[in-house]
Amino acid sequence: MARRRRHPRLRAAALLLVAIPLAGALVAASLAPWVVGTGLAAQSSADLLAPLPVELTDRTFPGPSVVLAADGSVITYFYDRNRQPVPGDRIADVMRQALVAIEDRRFYEHQGLDVEGTLRALARNVLAGSVREGGSTITQQLVKQTLVQTATEAEERRAATEESVGRKLREARLALSLEEAYSKEEILTRYLNTVYFGEGAYGVQAAARRYFSVDAADLTLPQAAMLAGLVRTPTADNPLADPARAVVRRDQVLARMLDVGSIGQAQFDELAGRPVEVAPSPPPPNGCVAAAIGGFFCDYVQQHLTQSLGIPQERLDAGGMVVQTTLRPDLQRSGDAAVLTELPLGDPLAIMFTAVEPGTGHVLAMSVNRVFGYDVADPAQESVNLNVVASQGSGSTYKTFVAVAALEAGFPPYHVITTPSPYVSSVYRNGTEPYTVANVGNYPSTLDMAEALVRSSNTYFVALEDQLGSVEGPVRAAQRMGLFSLDPIADQVVAENRGSFTLGPEATSPLALASAYSTLAAEGTRCAPVPVTAISDAAGGPFALELGGPPVVPAADCTPEAIPPAVATTLNQVLVGDTEAPYGTGLQARIPGHQVAGKTGTSQNRFSVAFVGYTPRYAASVMALNPKRNQDVGSFGGGRGARVWRDAMLPVLSAEPAVPFPPAGLPLEPPPPQRPGSGPQDGPPGP
Repeated sequence: MARRRRHPRLRAAALLLVAIPLAGALVAASLAPWVVGTGLAAQSSADLLAPLPVELTDRTFPGPSVVLAADGSVITYFYDRNRQPVPGDRIADVMRQALVAIEDRRFYEHQGLDVEGTLRALARNVLAGSVREGGSTITQQLVKQTLVQTATEAEERRAATEESVGRKLREARLALSLEEAYSKEEILTRYLNTVYFGEGAYGVQAAARRYFSVDAADLTLPQAAMLAGLVRTPTADNPLADPARAVVRRDQVLARMLDVGSIGQAQFDELAGRPVEVAPSPPPPNGCVAAAIGGFFCDYVQQHLTQSLGIPQERLDAGGMVVQTTLRPDLQRSGDAAVLTELPLGDPLAIMFTAVEPGTGHVLAMSVNRVFGYDVADPAQESVNLNVVASQGSGSTYKTFVAVAALEAGFPPYHVITTPSPYVSSVYRNGTEPYTVANVGNYPSTLDMAEALVRSSNTYFVALEDQLGSVEGPVRAAQRMGLFSLDPIADQVVAENRGSFTLGPEATSPLALASAYSTLAAEGTRCAPVPVTAISDAAGGPFALELGGPPVVPAADCTPEAIPPAVATTLNQVLVGDTEAPYGTGLQARIPGHQVAGKTGTSQNRFSVAFVGYTPRYAASVMALNPKRNQDVGSFGGGRGARVWRDAMLPVLSAEPAVPFPPAGLPLEPPPPQRPGSGPQDGPPGP
């Protein structure tokens, strides 16, 4: 609790005017150049009475920014400095005693400047012939450390460390003002949360974890003495790098603690000379390369924060943010296992599993047989987010977009077309030549739309495009459903009237494919993919880019009835046949007891395969391809794609009750023919 005194800045100024010249007179060798004559006169009364800068009114530095999964578990952290601030009651008393003993034995007696301590330090240094003890108080050190660590420009860092009259005077004045504003315990706690202990650890909690794998509250006497000794020389006395020198420095701290009465002779005799016992722990993960789970999802979150929400990476690294994401760890883990069961880590073929939640757009999982990393020499590492980028086509999954456009145009799901194989389009061209397409395998020549979609007949859907007269309807339907990877080329596809659109040759993002099919699962409501649901600051309130500015609030982007609900529910019932009908192409994705709608796809020459499956609660795509060059995948969408989907979704769906799709909004069968004379009559029947 801050102490309240009358006229604190006036009191601080008075103390400064008395203490500094006195210290200068007594220890001219170290202080005179900046405390007497023109040095003091150069400081205006306005400077001496100026309020504390905002850097010193903040109670402590924030910890790292943390990225949380949907269940609250940690995905990773972002930080420039490994710091984990803790309140005073979570720091062992022996740690406080050790630090005061070695750094500022008169800490509880002085008011920010210690003339007696400065004299003593000077005498010891002169006798030793080198600098053995500093003259700055803990409060002065806190001022310097805070100003250095909050500096954002090189000039600010120079101003905080330069050996000049102005810097020394300002530091002294701020130390006095700080003591007027805060209690000793607050200052000591803040210092312990600020100072650097080596090995990348800032603050006592990070240091306790790094060197001893314990919390600051549980530090023992020898551990606390070791850490206190690191404050002045964190590199030279590092117990991990030079254990022998670390013992000497720790024993110096123990001797000082004995001298000031913090420990007894028996404790000193027991510990002095004993080896330093360390149990190091690695620092917390930093960034997506070190993510505990979902490295590619983490990368997607980072891009969303910095690009979509406009949060500078520097702000993220500065710490203090809590980012709540949509990742489902159970689904992420089952997806990871599924892709690695199908293809080993680093195989030339990449296989991606990408899941979203219908009706919210929440991205639930991103799995691939790679680890997120930047080592180009390691085939197992990949820095390009293959779950997001578009590199190959997804084949016949695009037939669903043609079916949506046809149903919207009034064609019923039982619309029958008879096509030969090969089929020559009457509308679309292949350059100057006719556009000709054939089926892969044997297909009935006469099919209705529903069966043709489940069987994935190429000839039927090109003929259906012919009857639509233009590819624009299917293209716009795909865009409205959320196939965002199509957006950059959609107008070109329409302008060229590409009849091949229904066969899915266009480069497709796995995330976009899952998103588009989630619109069917949500009965026509399109929700753009979103990986973040909330962002809070270090105090637990909404995060804002500027103090007092509007909070950065991730918002859902959903469009009800992006396609007619009747069309969506009808296609849901049709596409269940892909995993259940005897002639379905996605039978390997079937999960007994659950309705799974889906569609398979295989691109030209099998350079990629896809399966996209969904239930009312989940939509997920699987794509397999070589991201570096064209390669025959060696399978079809109903093989690798469907198997990975089943293996990933089975653990999750098996743990939940089945949720059926609602009934079709359009009739799936033609109405029965009316018997002659059974229709309505204009008048009463004749005699």
